[in-house]
Amino acid sequence: MTVTTPETGNLLYTDIEDDLRQSVRSLLDKRCQWGDVLARTESAELIDTRLWGTLAGELGCAAMPVPEDLGGAGGSWREAAVVAEELGRAVAPVPFLGSAGIATALLLELRVTELLAQIASGEATAVVTIPFATAPSGAVETSVEVSGDRLRGKVSGVVDAGSAGILLVPTAAGLFQVTVDDATVTESVSLDMTRPISDITFDDAPARKIADAGSELDQAVVKALHIGAVLLASEQLGLAERCLDLTVEYLATRRQFARLLGSYQALKHRLADVWVLITQARAVARYAAECAATGSPDLPVAVALAQATCSEVAQQAAEECIQLHGGIGFTWEHPAHLYLKRAKADAIGLGTAAAHRTALADLIDVPAPEVRT
Repeated sequence: MTVTTPETGNLLYTDIEDDLRQSVRSLLDKRCQWGDVLARTESAELIDTRLWGTLAGELGCAAMPVPEDLGGAGGSWREAAVVAEELGRAVAPVPFLGSAGIATALLLELRVTELLAQIASGEATAVVTIPFATAPSGAVETSVEVSGDRLRGKVSGVVDAGSAGILLVPTAAGLFQVTVDDATVTESVSLDMTRPISDITFDDAPARKIADAGSELDQAVVKALHIGAVLLASEQLGLAERCLDLTVEYLATRRQFARLLGSYQALKHRLADVWVLITQARAVARYAAECAATGSPDLPVAVALAQATCSEVAQQAAEECIQLHGGIGFTWEHPAHLYLKRAKADAIGLGTAAAHRTALADLIDVPAPEVRT
């Protein structure tokens, strides 16, 4: 078997990406402290719509990959991935992944310009009614039925639907646009309260068809899920980096038996292992973002590799954060549990690590192991 290595651009962060990171981080440090995030998980409004309004409307975070002639920033998915890293670092309760990620990618593929301009400007928030656990590996099944211009059916486990104004509904008859007021959105119990999931019910909901059924729509949906997985990997990278930073800071100041905890070699080794894993996760996440930005045919491989890696690295970093903080790391008042819950919930989002490893094996023609009886 011969594996060819595709040409890639420079995966290092550009000056523009560094400036964007600083702007987003500065805003989140002011408006999204972990105490604020924790308080919101105990409130009726889980999504911070005011923060999202600032991120989307003022900083332009929803407009990154949208061309300028369509009202966007004229950037790429690389810049969007940088935003995702910072949102993961802050476990920010905003609908970036669902609206500025998956929905925007779908509309870009289908060239639905009117909705793109609204989302890019921050005037509207949209989500694609696909269960969050769906892996981008093939045709998406739907239980929503179409009768004329009305929809009936139910979709469970949709992310970011609670704050959306527009629902993009893939069906066997095409892609339909539904106003959220014409559907019933019920929040489900979720481990990660910073990213609630919802069940959406359509009961003769009036809908507008915006794309016909066929291979073009199927491919667009799969591409949108691939883009979502790219952004999710970057978010997991940012989360893992933040967990490591918090742990290093704690061990560098906390004393036990008259010694800094960070001076114990065993703890140093555990932190070093996490650091190595994060550098590997950064490499695959950046490569996936580069493939998304350039339209590389290697995108499915890059996505499978990034998700198979970043998903598990984020979980390990969050688990080590709790363990190495000792007793305080297990308390509700410490932010560590917010990161662990996000990491665990993200681990099943857009396909598990195991599902992506299986997909990767198929993509690069690795034969399945023989089962001997």
